[in-house]
Amino acid sequence: MEFGVLGSVVAWDDAGELVALKGPRHRAVLARLIVARGRVVPATRLVDDLWGDPPDGALSAVRTFVAALRRSLEPERAPRTQPQLLVTEGPGYALKATSVDAWRFEDAVKAGEYEAALKLWRGPAYADFADEPWAQGERARLTELRLLAVERLAEARLTAGEAAAAVAELDAHVTDHPWREEGWRLLALSLYQSGRQADALAVLRRARAMLVEQLGIDPGTALVRLEADILNQAVEPTSVWSATAAAYQRTTGAKAQLESTVGMLRSLAVTGELAEVRRHRLAAIAAAEQLGDPDLAARVIGAYDVPAIWTRSDDEAEAAAIVRAAERVLPTQDHPALRARLLATIALESRGSSAARPLEAAREAEQIARTLDDPAILAFALNGVFIQSCRQAGQSETRDRIGAELIALAARHALPAYEILGHLIRLQSACAIADHTAADEHAAAADALGARHDSPLVGVFTSWYAALRADTPSAYAQAATHHPATAMPGLDHGLLPLALAAHSLRHETSLSQTADYGPHTPWIQPLLMIAQGKYSYAARLLSHIAPPPPGLLLEAHWALLAQAAKAADHQPLLAKAQAALRPAASEQAGAQSGFLTLGPVANYL
Repeated sequence: MEFGVLGSVVAWDDAGELVALKGPRHRAVLARLIVARGRVVPATRLVDDLWGDPPDGALSAVRTFVAALRRSLEPERAPRTQPQLLVTEGPGYALKATSVDAWRFEDAVKAGEYEAALKLWRGPAYADFADEPWAQGERARLTELRLLAVERLAEARLTAGEAAAAVAELDAHVTDHPWREEGWRLLALSLYQSGRQADALAVLRRARAMLVEQLGIDPGTALVRLEADILNQAVEPTSVWSATAAAYQRTTGAKAQLESTVGMLRSLAVTGELAEVRRHRLAAIAAAEQLGDPDLAARVIGAYDVPAIWTRSDDEAEAAAIVRAAERVLPTQDHPALRARLLATIALESRGSSAARPLEAAREAEQIARTLDDPAILAFALNGVFIQSCRQAGQSETRDRIGAELIALAARHALPAYEILGHLIRLQSACAIADHTAADEHAAAADALGARHDSPLVGVFTSWYAALRADTPSAYAQAATHHPATAMPGLDHGLLPLALAAHSLRHETSLSQTADYGPHTPWIQPLLMIAQGKYSYAARLLSHIAPPPPGLLLEAHWALLAQAAKAADHQPLLAKAQAALRPAASEQAGAQSGFLTLGPVANYL
C-alpha cells in the first residue's frame, strides 16, 4: 500500500489503483496519522483535530472512521484478525506505513535527485487540509523543500550548461515566489547564459523594483554583483573553475587533485563563495569514496575545517549526505588526527539536530584533540562543541569560554579564521547578557581581522549586531542586504521578518501577516492567529507544535511560544516553554544570536 499527500490525500493498492477512502473525515484521520510518522495519535487528539468544537458522539465517530479505513486499506483481512496497517496501540491509533510519497520526496532531495523529487509533487502538500493546524508544520516544511529542490535543479542545469532548459521553470518559480532572491538570481543567470543579456538585466531590474516597492529593501549583494557582472560581461566563476581544474588535471594525479580541491574549496568558503563550495564539496567526497581508499576519503571529508558560527545549515540535504559519508568512513579510522576531524565534521554538519550522536561526536573530537599537538584540529573540535552547545537555553557563559579559548589559541598559532570565530562567539555571548560594551569590542576586533584577511562574511554578523544596537526597522532591513555574493539560505530565509516581528512585539505594534517567516513560521504562527482574534485556532496550533530545534534562536522561538501560550491560556505549553527558558533567566531572549532580541527572558518566566 502506498500513500500520497503531495496533493490530495490518496492511497494506492499494490496494483497502482486508487483506494476508495470514503468521506473527508476518513481522509483527515488518515492524513493526521501520516503526519505522525508511525507514532500513536490518541483517539481524543483525533477528536480535537477533526472538530474545533466536538459534538456528542465524536469519539464513536472516530472509531467508525478507523474501522472503515481498515476495510479500505486491508480488504482481504479476515474477520477478527489483527490489522497490519492501521493499528490500535494504547489509547489511540498508528499507521504503520512504509511508502509515502512525501517521505520518498524528502529522501530524493537529500540525495540530490531533485528532478526525481519534483516529479512526485502532484500539488500542495496535504492540499485537502490546508487550514488544519495539525497539517501546517508539515505543509510548510515540505513546501520549503520543494522550493529548494526547484532552485537546486536549476543550479545543476546551469552548471551542466543547460541554461535554456532552466528558464521556463525559473520564470514560473519567481512569479509564484517573488520574495526568493535566489530564484531571481538563477533566472537572470540562466537568461544571460542563454545569450539573452537584455532579458537578464530586465529580470534583475524587475526584482529590484519588487523588493524596493513591496518590502522597502534593496536587493542583496548577490543580485547586485550579478547585474554588474552582466553589464561588464564578466566571465562566470564556473568557467574560471573549469579552466583551472582542466589545467590542474593535466599535471596531477586523481588523489592529489581531490585533496587539493578541498583546500581550494576551503579558501573559497572563507572568502564568501559559498555557492561554489556547495556545488563541488559533495562531489569531491563522492569521488574520494569511489576510489576505494578510506584514508583518502577521511582526509577529504575532514580537511574542510571552515569555521561555522551559524547554527542552521545552508543546505540540510547536503549536510546530511556529508554526515553519512563521515559515518561510513569513521569505523575505518584509528589515526587520532583523522578520527578527530571526522568527528568534528559530524558535529558541525549536524547543526540543528537534537540527536545524541552529534553531541557525542563533538565531545569525543575535543577529547582526542586535546591529546594532540595540533592547534588547527583543536580549534576545529572546539567549533563542533560550540555548535552542539545550542541544545539548551542559557549557555552564554559556556560559549564565552569557548570563544576565549579560540581567540587565544588562534592568536598563538596564526589561525585568523578561528580568531574571527572566537570574537563572533564572544560578541554573541556578551549580547545575550546585554553587555554591549564587550560586544562592541568583539565586533570591532572581528571586523578588523575580516578586513585584514579578506573574510567578507564577518560583516554579515557585525552588521546585524549593529542593527540590534540601533533597534529600528530600517536598521534591520539594511542589515538584511549586507551579505556576500553567495546566498546563505540557512541564515537569510525568514530572518528579517522574524527580527521585525521581535521589534513589533517589544514595541507593541502590529505583526506582519503576509511576511515570509520561512523556517521560523511554526513558532510565530500562533501569535499571528491571536493577532487576528483566532484564539481557538492558535490553541490548536499550540497543542500540536513540536519543540523548537537547537540553535542560536532557541530562546527566541521558545519566547514566542510562551507569549502565544499565555495569550491563548494554553497552560501545558506555557509550562514547557518556561521550563525550557529557565536556564536563561538572566539573559535576553534571542540576543544569543547577535541578530535580534525579544527582551529579557525573565519577562516570560
